[in-house]
Amino acid sequence: MNIVTFCQIDESLFNPEFNVEYFHSTGTATDADIVIIDIDSIFEFEENKTKVCKDKFVSIAIIDDESDYEAFKNFGIDAWIRQSDISQINQIVNLVNKISVLPFGKIEN
Repeated sequence: MNIVTFCQIDESLFNPEFNVEYFHSTGTATDADIVIIDIDSIFEFEENKTKVCKDKFVSIAIIDDESDYEAFKNFGIDAWIRQSDISQINQIVNLVNKISVLPFGKIEN
C-alpha cells in the first residue's frame, strides 16, 4: 500500500509494510493508494493529485477543528481524523487496506 503525505507526519505511526512517502521530500511521488493532507496542503494536493494518485485512491484529512472540516467538505475527502487523534491514523489505513484487497470490489472514489 502506497501512502503519500502532503503534510509532515511521523512515519512510525504506520505499519512497516506500508510505503510512506512525504510529497515534498522528492516531489515525484506516484501511485498513491492513500493520500494524507491537512488544511495547509489541500490546494497543493488538488494541483498534484492526478500525477500522484492512482485512479482509485482514498484521501484522509487531518483536521484541527470544526472550521477545517467545513473547509474540506467540498473537496470530496474520504476520511477525517483530528490532529489530537493522529496516533490512531494507522487504524484508518488498515481499514482501507482490508477493503481494497477484498475479492468482491475495489475502492470507489
